[in-house]
Amino acid sequence: MHTTLAIDCGGGGIKASVLDESGTMRAQPLRVPTPYPLHPDLFVKTLVELSHQLPPADRVTVGMPGMIRHGVVVATPHYVTKAGPRTRIDPELAKAWANFDARSALGAAFDRPTLVLNDAEVHGAGVVAGTGLELVITLGTGLGCALFDGGRLAPHLEFSQAPVRWGMSYDTYIGEHERRRLGDSFWSRRVARVVEGLRPVFLWDRLYIGGGNSRRIIPEQLLRMGDDVVIVPNTAGIVGGVRAWSLRVH
Repeated sequence: MHTTLAIDCGGGGIKASVLDESGTMRAQPLRVPTPYPLHPDLFVKTLVELSHQLPPADRVTVGMPGMIRHGVVVATPHYVTKAGPRTRIDPELAKAWANFDARSALGAAFDRPTLVLNDAEVHGAGVVAGTGLELVITLGTGLGCALFDGGRLAPHLEFSQAPVRWGMSYDTYIGEHERRRLGDSFWSRRVARVVEGLRPVFLWDRLYIGGGNSRRIIPEQLLRMGDDVVIVPNTAGIVGGVRAWSLRVH
């Protein structure tokens, strides 16, 4: 039986636990604040140190924000900043993260098989039914997304960085900073507008909304979204660490 160390890396915090093959946690999830400025070397060190507080595992799954292709970081929105989300980009950090082979670096550091995906993709692995077109979006520091067709993971799209209104990207428009500024009620209206705007683009069979802020959507706005929209627990970002190993990829 394989055990999996699943690590969910966000803009504000990094969570981890160890799970068995059924997805049952063998330890309570641990969380540490995401340290900034975050050089790739510090990223690897932080994850390894966090793992030392958990039971040993046979393999590792890491979900992190940004465009990740074959375990290599093409772009990551938060980790290139001087002091965290919405702060100034550090050119040296941007250079260090560009084309950083996270899978190889973490695999060497953990000395065990390691899988690195976008965090929303890992989240989706934990919740999709495997039938029809299923879109997963995560609401946290920013917006994450993953698309599955018949259980098969589609190439990643960073539509979170696309402009939406007033010169803002989806990432900032419904991210944590705007939620705090607007309050849950007005922010929930924005989320509902985004869902309706994305519906004709994807024509999904089911939309899953996860991430730490999904529970903050007020019931009135959730009802407006329709029966094909489902709120899923944030623990999927860790539980998906097991199923991610069996993902079929387009």
